[in-house]
Amino acid sequence: MIEYIKGQLTDVNPTYVVIEAAGVGYAINIALPTYSELVGKEGLESRLYITEIIREDAHELYGFFSKGERELFVMLMTVSGIGANTARMIMSAYSAAEIRQIIATGNARALAQVKGLGPKTAQRIIVDLKDKVLKIDLAVGDRGEIGDEAIKLFGEEAQSVDSAVKQEAVSALVMLGFAATASGKVVDKILKAAPESSVEQVIKQALKML
Repeated sequence: MIEYIKGQLTDVNPTYVVIEAAGVGYAINIALPTYSELVGKEGLESRLYITEIIREDAHELYGFFSKGERELFVMLMTVSGIGANTARMIMSAYSAAEIRQIIATGNARALAQVKGLGPKTAQRIIVDLKDKVLKIDLAVGDRGEIGDEAIKLFGEEAQSVDSAVKQEAVSALVMLGFAATASGKVVDKILKAAPESSVEQVIKQALKML
């Protein structure tokens, strides 16, 4: 079992990073809060706490900036019907602190906004985890608490779309399983309304619109 991987950060994308340790480059799947911690830090030493997902056809690594985030990810996957990709989408749509609050307060409506969940699955997550989720310690390394919506769409005039942000956001959404055409339209809409949005903010909003 891998507890963590520590080494030089050689590549950073919204859905995965590569860390080189002892001459081996590890491709590690991540959620948006981890991306926001690591973006712009290529070449520096980094450490991610790891969860391994081993299947007959794949051996995948998921990395988290804190142990609490990893614990939440693993806990989400204990719910029937929630796999690694869905758990990652939940943790990209909301910060770990927000997810804990949503589940603890029984806010199924907020959970159901995440693509692929729906009201029944959202309610199942709350029933299964409501008494467990507050036991997760998010104090160390949890800098993802944002409280309100990451983006507020505003303005009526169409403004120029940042092509670099658009390309990276659409690429990340496609890797998460969304259609390229639909992703592009949603990203265009977000960036026209809020052109200064970061890649992370665009993806967060898109996950609630697709």
